[in-house]
Amino acid sequence: MDFTAYYENQKKIVDNYLKNRLAKKGISKVDDAMQYSLLAGGKRIRPILLMATAEALGTKGYNFLPVACGLEMIHSYSLIHDDLPCMDNDDYRRGRLTNHKVFGEAMAVLAGDGLLTLAFEVMLEQTNVDPKALIETVREMAMCAGNYGMVGGQALDLEYENKEITAEELRKMHAGKTGALFIAAVRGGAHLANANEQELLALTKFADLLGLAFQITDDILDVEGTSAELGKPVGSDAKNHKSTYVSLYTLEGAKALAQKTVDEALQCLEMFGHDADALREITKMMCGRKN
Repeated sequence: MDFTAYYENQKKIVDNYLKNRLAKKGISKVDDAMQYSLLAGGKRIRPILLMATAEALGTKGYNFLPVACGLEMIHSYSLIHDDLPCMDNDDYRRGRLTNHKVFGEAMAVLAGDGLLTLAFEVMLEQTNVDPKALIETVREMAMCAGNYGMVGGQALDLEYENKEITAEELRKMHAGKTGALFIAAVRGGAHLANANEQELLALTKFADLLGLAFQITDDILDVEGTSAELGKPVGSDAKNHKSTYVSLYTLEGAKALAQKTVDEALQCLEMFGHDADALREITKMMCGRKN
């Protein structure tokens, strides 16, 4: 497949949907802050993962744009809050000033709150699917975004600062902070495309391994990357005294672990044949990236 063309087309579809959906304004200027971060670009990996998973099961992924784009709103909210002074205190995101640097801390908090809340409104605008499958998908996404997943992982991240932690603790933290939304994306696409139990099990394992490989790659880039490539400062993990896969395994060890994890993730897709080629290419892109 021409993956570059596929990916750019899917990204354009997502961007257009988000832009059109946010054209529907609320009652205050918080909309401007929400748009600033949500429409700032980004790879749109999570919604594209959801759609590619549906395609691996023989269904058109763009049929599920409301759910896919709701998930992207959750991701964008998390980035706004992650950049705040009380969290990672970053000045740049995607090559430009972070939300709180432009709109102030209070408005940035509200922008994140607004995107998180809007996400579930948008997801429930999904039509032409089994209502039970939609309810289960939204329920799982709420769990993956909350204290069982991303929020819980972020809390562990704060708790573990300035501490030496084990590899198991690091895995637990990132399974929540980073991996949970990948699981939400893949399982969401699977539920909406009516995956059977065997397919759902294989895809869940794939998503878990993908999240791990993505995080290891992120840790490597925080050491080897440049601010120009990443669109944000490098070395923030060391600055904030955080344990990473590089600090626990060394740089070369982390690279080896990332490759091993990618290989295991790809093995999970064998049962889906060529229908899963987009998922394979997304995995290679995510874990071989420079930003």
